[in-house]
This record gives sequence, C-alpha cells and structure tokens, in this order.
Amino acid sequence: MPKTVCIVGAGPSGLAAAKSLLHDVPAGTFDVTIFDAQSRIGGLWPSSRDDAAGQVHPLMVANQSKHTVQFSDLAWEEGSLDLPKAWQVGRYLERYLQAYCQGAKLSLGNCVEKAEVLPTPEGGTGPSWRVQTRTHDGQVDEHNFDHLLVASGFFGRPLRPSGVPVDSDVPVIHSSEYRNLTALLGKTPGDRSKILVVGGQMSGVEIAGTIASHLSSAIHSPGTCPIANADRYSIHHIIQRPTWVFPLHLSPKSALSAPPFLPLDLGSYNLSNRSFPLANKEGHISVEAAQTVNAIYRQTVGSDQSIFSPEVAVGSDDDKNPPYLVVSDTYLEFVRSGLISAAHGKLQSISGSLATITPSGEQINDVAAVILATGFEASASVLFLPASIQNTLSICPTDLNNTLALGFHGTYHPDVPNLGFVGFYRSPYWGVMEMQARFITALWAAGGPSSSLPPTMRAALSNDTSIERTIHLRADPRASQYPMGDYPWLMAEFATALGLEISPPLGKMPQLPPANNEMNILTPARYPPKSPTDFQRSETTKALQQTEAAAWAGLMSGKFVAKAVFRSLLGEWKLERSLVSKLPSHPSGHFSGTAKFLLRDGTRDGRESEFDGLETDGNVGLEYLYIEEGDFKASNGLTFRATRRYVWRYNEQRDMLSVWFVKTDDQKRADYLFHEVKFVATDQDDGQGWKATAGHMCIDDFYDVNYEFRFQAINLRDWRLAYTVKGPKKDYTIDGTYRR
Repeated sequence: MPKTVCIVGAGPSGLAAAKSLLHDVPAGTFDVTIFDAQSRIGGLWPSSRDDAAGQVHPLMVANQSKHTVQFSDLAWEEGSLDLPKAWQVGRYLERYLQAYCQGAKLSLGNCVEKAEVLPTPEGGTGPSWRVQTRTHDGQVDEHNFDHLLVASGFFGRPLRPSGVPVDSDVPVIHSSEYRNLTALLGKTPGDRSKILVVGGQMSGVEIAGTIASHLSSAIHSPGTCPIANADRYSIHHIIQRPTWVFPLHLSPKSALSAPPFLPLDLGSYNLSNRSFPLANKEGHISVEAAQTVNAIYRQTVGSDQSIFSPEVAVGSDDDKNPPYLVVSDTYLEFVRSGLISAAHGKLQSISGSLATITPSGEQINDVAAVILATGFEASASVLFLPASIQNTLSICPTDLNNTLALGFHGTYHPDVPNLGFVGFYRSPYWGVMEMQARFITALWAAGGPSSSLPPTMRAALSNDTSIERTIHLRADPRASQYPMGDYPWLMAEFATALGLEISPPLGKMPQLPPANNEMNILTPARYPPKSPTDFQRSETTKALQQTEAAAWAGLMSGKFVAKAVFRSLLGEWKLERSLVSKLPSHPSGHFSGTAKFLLRDGTRDGRESEFDGLETDGNVGLEYLYIEEGDFKASNGLTFRATRRYVWRYNEQRDMLSVWFVKTDDQKRADYLFHEVKFVATDQDDGQGWKATAGHMCIDDFYDVNYEFRFQAINLRDWRLAYTVKGPKKDYTIDGTYRR
C-alpha cells in the first residue's frame, strides 16, 4: 500500500514536493494530495496579468533571473525574458504542474485549518495525521494521512508593527497590498503630499522604487493623469540602517569603462569564485567577514552610495556590520532626484497626517498614505499544527528569520518523523526547494532516519547541527540578513546527503579575472534527477544551454548593455553641446543646460502594432520622456533659450534602445522613430566606453549618429552623443557630453 501524504500549499514548494514524491522513488510509493486555500496554484506567484488578489503584484519583476527561478528538469520556454514578471513565473508553475504533478490529487480552494496527531499504530514508525480542511463555501472535511508536508510558505501573513499608535485618517496598508496610485490615494484629502514607506529591507526598497515609478509615469505620460496633482507627491522612506542596493544586472568586470553585464545571479553563483570544499558564508558574520563583503559590494557598485544621498551611503563606519543587500533598478536614482528621501529610525506614531520618527524625533507632516514594508510573519503558516508540535519545533513567532528550529536545513524534526517542510525559510531559492523535496522523499521512502538510509544520508543526519544553529542565531546580534545559509553551500550540502554529483557545463565557458577561470554557474539544472526520463534529460539540457548562452552573450557580445544604459539614464544630467556648421545659413554655437530622463510606462504612439503584441505578453516595458532645456549661444553673439524633446525606449525582447521624435502638437507623445541605438563590439580594456551607432534619413538629410557610454562600475559616469548631418542645405556636426 502506498503511504499517503498531505501537502499543504500548491506554490513552488508544494509542487516540487509532489513531483519528488511521485517521480524520485518507484511509482506507487506515495499517494499525494495537495491542498491550497487559493483557487489557483502558484502560491505567491499569480498566473495572469490581471490576478491582483495575491501578495505579489502580477507585473513585479523577479529579482533573480529565470536561470535561478526554475527547477532542474523544466526549462523556460524559448524566447522568455531573462528576468520574468511574477505572472510569467506563475505560468511556468502551471507548466510544471502539467509535466510532473498530474498524479497528485489537487484540492484548490480548500484551506487546511487543523492537523491532529493520531496515535501511533502498533508496529508503526511514527504519528499519522488527521487533517481538517474548509472550502470557500464553508464545507468542512477530515482526512487521514501517513505523512504531512508543510509547503505553505514563509510569507504566512503580512506583519504589521505592534506598539505604533495610529490615530489617522490616511490609508495605512502593507506593501503586499499596493497595486496602483489610484487605490492608494483616491480617498486622501487633496492637501496632503507625502507617501510614507516604512521598512528598509527588500520589500521597502522595492515598493518605494515602484511607487516612485508610478508617480513619475503619472506625471509624465500623455493623456489624463490618474490622480490629481500627481507632481506634488513625494516619497519618504524610513530605514533603520544603510543597505546596499544592487540593480538587476551587474558586471563581473566593474573596473572597466565599458563593462559587460549579466543578470546579477549569474555572477553571484559563479562557483569559480569560491574555494572548495564550500564553507557557509551566512549565519554568524564575523567583523572580518563583514569588512570583506562590504568591500566587495563597494567595488561592485563603484561607490559607497553617497553620490545618491548621504542617507543611503554605506560608509566606512558601517563596514564592521553584517552587510544587507536589496535589489532595485530605480530606487537610488529616484533618491538622487529627490522624489524619494530617506530618513533613519523607526516609525514611532501617526497622528492625523503627522508621522513621528524615533529616536530623532523628526516629524513628517502632510502624510497622504503609509506603506508598511515590514515583512511577513512566518508562524501563521504553521498555526494549523497542534500546540504540542509547535512546541517541539521551538516556534518563535517574533524571530522572522528563525521561526522554527528544524533539522537538516529546514526539512524535518527528528522527534516528528512524519512531518516535513519544503521552502520554509526566507529567500526560498528554487534549487534549494527542490533539494529539500528530494531529501524528504528519500527520508520517508526509507521509513525515517533508520539504518535503511544510504550511507551519505546517515552521515548527513548524524553530523547535522541545524536545530542548535537556528536557536543560537536567534540571540546572535551578528546574524546575517538571510541566516538559513548561502545558496551554493546549501545546494552542496543537500547534494552530498543525496549522493548527487553536480553536472559539468555543457561546453567551454567564458573566462573571468582575476584567475581567468572559466565560469562555473550554479543553477538547479546542474543537479538533474538521478535517473532522468528522456523528457527530463531534454529539459535539463535546454535549461543549461539557455544559461550558458546568456553568459556568452553578456560577456562577449554586449547583451544586457542596452538595459544597463537605459536603467542608468534615469534622472537629470548636465549637458554641454557644441555645434559646428560649415554653412553660413546655420550658425555655429554652444548649448549649455540640463537633460532629464523622466521614467514612465511604455506607450503605443508610433509603434501601435508592436505595442499591441507586447501588451498581449504583458511586456510593454518602460520608456523615458527626454527633455533638455538650456541656453544656446551662437557664434554671431545671439543667445536664446532652447529646448527639445524625445522619447527613449527599451525593448527587452530585442535588447534594443531606440529614440523617437515627439509630436509637435503634443510633446508628451512619440511621433516616429529617429533611430535605434546599435552597440558595437569594443576592446573592453582600452579605457573607452561602450560605443554605439545609429543613422536616420530625414527627407534629404542624413543623420550619422555616434554614442559613447562610459561607466563607473555599474552606473553611467558620463556619455557622449555626436552626430553629423549632411544634405543639400545642411552640413554640420553636433557633439554633446552628459555628466551627472
């Protein structure tokens, strides 16, 4: 008779667990039932662009690439973006369900309310479970299972800070509830102008950057603004400590003026940068380790971040503290522009429209809305367990990182052998979830921690100190941001226990300094199933090919440079431009002024058919309204005010920048294409920046356009735009330099 297993949760963790129980052991070993309170699978991940009911906005971009956000034996579809949106991740999970979980009984819209331990049957190996569920219409049922697997996620319910007096008529919402400006500000009195974001870690930085993007788009897009007086709003971000902010693409050669770029995880998980055997770099962080990592982060971003604002700087005084890292493409530039301002401390109280920060006592008036980016309470995901079991697991609701004390990297507890966990930790990398599922499957297939386990698993269990380590970290003031353990080390730990070997790269990989070793990128596909089917083998190979192709393209052909340039243009630049004309009908002269790149949602104008196709895929992207203003002093002594506008666009599918003329009667709208910016191969060691060319025929006049973009690490330091115009009545050269 197969052993019956109840899986709580149909997100990535639950599906990975079901797949392992169904496919990693002989067929019929386990009978699997999955319950989920939602009416769809995916957990946090919505499966459509319009699914706004969950905790993740469907258009949110994943902060890891598809090469990490995947399982070992299902590749992303050809043509998918390297950085998928949340709803596209949900679609991937639907494909995974179809490929591997059809043998499971899936019960959606059915919430697990309570689980009880049944008496151990004579000759049994541990407790069995009675599980009580409730449907959306209130029907209550009970089911008995041999095993219970918790895959309900670490983000049980939004955490709202206690002890903060709130006597206010402004909206106060959790960051997971934010969807758009209209819903946030629609009922706010019109004389209030400040949006308060509370919380300085990942969700705080992400939501502050998102709201700033929405405000910028509302102000600078054509048509009717969705909220009144959008330009009066600003964002005030309360943070407790400085945090490193990385964009979604980094460079492994950040010392160059023309650095190559890769999705941040491809470089972060390059095993060629690690010494073997792997040691855990997370948990307790010594002063020396903190100084080393902070120095690496400073080199990666090229500064201490004070160029954006002193309030977000990670100075030398902070180097002894464990580093904190968040991901956002827009946050720092919006801080530089002043749309986001940061303040250190904690929210003490909100009274009316007045917020007070402690310990400084600083007060922020005219608060229009408050966003609590204060994380999630993990303990809510396990409250259906009996109190005695919660006690055995040393539940600590106040510790958001170490909520439960579980054995072997968050998978089980030796005193409750028929209870397992998958994905119950912060930063649930998909590879680790899959490894946890494999570990639990192997443990239960052997009947628990017994002599029938393979020697590698017996050794892993006998040497495991995960429970003790978790309890110790609860009181450790030097615990890391994500104390579960670093990703490569965790993958290696599970692989050793399971007797899995990491597969070699498919072919030769690019070499990187300082040792000029070939890249050795860790992805879930590097640990394929032990006995793969033809389908699994094909999918694993496809996934590895996608990763290796992305690495080669980024390092050797300049892929992702256009995205890095587009990201770094945001904000205001000082512009100096000379014009030299060979014809007396067009005077020479010099322009001095500013150029602003104003971020907004992608628009249809000038590219209607292309846009409609992108809209179907939910990938319209972002664009800039470019406005330059200044004074032109002609060589004949005449000085006059000058301005011009363009629309700059980035097409992620094509990895292409383009510049568009604006309509004369509505200068927020694009009219027609000026040119596409084509980056050219460059000698990355010659001290020059990335070069790009373009051309445009305007009736009888040809514009020969040349760019040079010079980086300081990952951000543009300065750039140059020059073009020569020749025609029957034109013969002049324009050469402009842009600096922060």
